[in-house]
Amino acid sequence: MAENAEGDLNSNLLHAPYHTGDPQLDTAIGQWLRWDKNPKTKEQIENLLRNGMNKELRDRLCYRMTFGTAGLRSAMGAGFCYINDLTVIQSTQGMYTYLERCFSDFKQRGFVVGYDTRGQVTSSCSSQRLAKLTAAVLLAKDVPVYLFSRYVPTPFVPYAVQELKAVAGVMITASHNRKEDNGYKVYWETGAQITSPHDKEILKCIEECVEPWNGSWNDNLVDTSPLKRDPLQEICRRYMEDLKKICFYRELNSKTTLKFVHTSFHGVGHDYVQTAFQVFGFKPPIPVPEQKDPDPDFSTVKCPNPEEGESVLELSLRLAEKENARIVLATDPDADRLAAAELQENGHWKVFTGNELAALFGWWMFDCWKKTTARNADVKNVYMLATTVSSKILKAIALKEGFHFEETLPGFKWIGSRIKDLLDNGKEVLFAFEESIGFLCGTSVLDKDGVSAAVVVAEMASYLETMNITLKQQLINVYEKYGYHISKTSYFLCYDPPTIKSIFERLRNFDSPKEYPKFCGTFAILHVRDITTGYDSSQPNKKSVLPVSKSSQMITFTFQNGCVATLRTSGTEPKIKYYAEMCASPDQRWELLS
Repeated sequence: MAENAEGDLNSNLLHAPYHTGDPQLDTAIGQWLRWDKNPKTKEQIENLLRNGMNKELRDRLCYRMTFGTAGLRSAMGAGFCYINDLTVIQSTQGMYTYLERCFSDFKQRGFVVGYDTRGQVTSSCSSQRLAKLTAAVLLAKDVPVYLFSRYVPTPFVPYAVQELKAVAGVMITASHNRKEDNGYKVYWETGAQITSPHDKEILKCIEECVEPWNGSWNDNLVDTSPLKRDPLQEICRRYMEDLKKICFYRELNSKTTLKFVHTSFHGVGHDYVQTAFQVFGFKPPIPVPEQKDPDPDFSTVKCPNPEEGESVLELSLRLAEKENARIVLATDPDADRLAAAELQENGHWKVFTGNELAALFGWWMFDCWKKTTARNADVKNVYMLATTVSSKILKAIALKEGFHFEETLPGFKWIGSRIKDLLDNGKEVLFAFEESIGFLCGTSVLDKDGVSAAVVVAEMASYLETMNITLKQQLINVYEKYGYHISKTSYFLCYDPPTIKSIFERLRNFDSPKEYPKFCGTFAILHVRDITTGYDSSQPNKKSVLPVSKSSQMITFTFQNGCVATLRTSGTEPKIKYYAEMCASPDQRWELLS
């Protein structure tokens, strides 16, 4: 009897008009319960409705995700503002609609889909399932889909888009975010992440295609459609072959006495880093057994972000001490970022910041370029790039060595797009980075790549070891030659968007309307650049050289003493990030450190 009553209630919920007092919410509830075929997420909305949780229903159903610095990213769960089966189907329908407008050969060239190892039992949601649904939407529309048959590093998707000449690709990942999150990262035919106007146009198309099409839920197509192809073996083979382009000392690598520990942070990286080490001639790195296999709960770390430093590297550091390994390499869960640590003579570990590793990479990639290119090669054709909140160490190296340095807005999507422009104009790009441990050596991939970065650090360390120089000592050598760059980066968590907005509005209207602060404590502010509004006091026309980015908050203060400090919102997490750096020329060393 109780079962029948429950069944009747669910039937009523499905077909009744909803009277919450909010017409927009009533419509959204009806749409969700009609369209969602995932029993777990459908039940989450039904339970909220049954319990009269109108505010939470409104929060879940009356807002949509927007593209941040890494595509769509949100918590997994029920609702139009969350990552789930239905929102991924809607997003892919929007993608299909936009791509069909942009590419007459869409159905010949196809689309790439990859995924990491995230999952959430309570929503019956996993990266693999979301990837299959992404593929199903496109297969139902007769689009060839290159769907990886197993989890892959994020850089494999942009690499595959270029190699297979697909029109676009999607990686289902939330990278290093907390375990509750997932994401939908979009790459254009160039192999770079989408930027404006594509992101805005895709969002418009998603809004036009919210009701699932016939066939969109049919994930059986992944097993039955002749249009589905598995690119795993071919892409892995080509990627590893291309890695050889940035390997300069293979014979030396094969003889090194250095030992390396690698942790993949419960993500995708283990097998791919092991193979990359073989390609470079190394013995395989020692894996952290508790962290080498995928685990969507990331059960041995408080958060799956190697950028957090020693506290989350505990297991790998202890294993390295036990195995007498001097270098620890940590790829984040989707293997697009890299952290590195080195054991010092005093027994302490030096965990390098993203800016410090970039100084080493910049020196290394230029040094290898000089040693391997013809004497008449034009250094003015060489470029390195960094995001504007990252260290200016590459700029210092470029000024001294004669190559070009450029900076972009935060986010590797801007770096990837700019690299593509430079390559199309016959330029050579050696290295690019963002301070949040995102590195790109070479240009085989147009996104950050933790797999290649890991093996390049290993080769760099092995080369330096032949001269009895550690990574930390070489970092000091770089600073001695090009000038010390001392930086501090961190963040504040803030889960309330109105609070974040009010903080930045106060900075824009500090002592009076439209007036920025003139001092921070006792330190005088020389210039202010506001990327959100497009203002830059250092420019003759007061307009920012970098593009305006109204969807995010970012203000940079240049101080009279040379310090540069930036405050910005994260595009992927509920964080207000800050970045500060003091740059000095080599002869200022003692003044800076005293």
